[in-house]
Amino acid sequence: MKSKLGILVLVIFGLLVSSMQMNAFSMDMGQAVQNAKTSADHEALAKYFEDNAKEMQSKLQDHQKMYEQYQSESQHYGRQGVDMETMCRGLIRTYEQAVKENMEMAASHRKMAAEVK
Repeated sequence: MKSKLGILVLVIFGLLVSSMQMNAFSMDMGQAVQNAKTSADHEALAKYFEDNAKEMQSKLQDHQKMYEQYQSESQHYGRQGVDMETMCRGLIRTYEQAVKENMEMAASHRKMAAEVK
């Protein structure tokens, strides 16, 4: 029982570490946003933000599945399961916000692309 929980904690930790790379605004993106002048520039940025939103949506769904598993099998996890549920809920909220913000940025750049034409 404890070894299964230990393995599960390691897997979750690995997922958390890998999902920390959610920053949609790297230094290159900041420069790309500042330099965007043409319709094509804004379309490319819109596609970038839409692709990023899709990636965040996928991670969101993964964490929703994990959360549901913790809830359905909570009797097996005890107190540590509650902690894992809490972490999953936090990540779900974070990914939901990331999806929303990326889609807003994509819409904004699509609008700018249409205005530049």
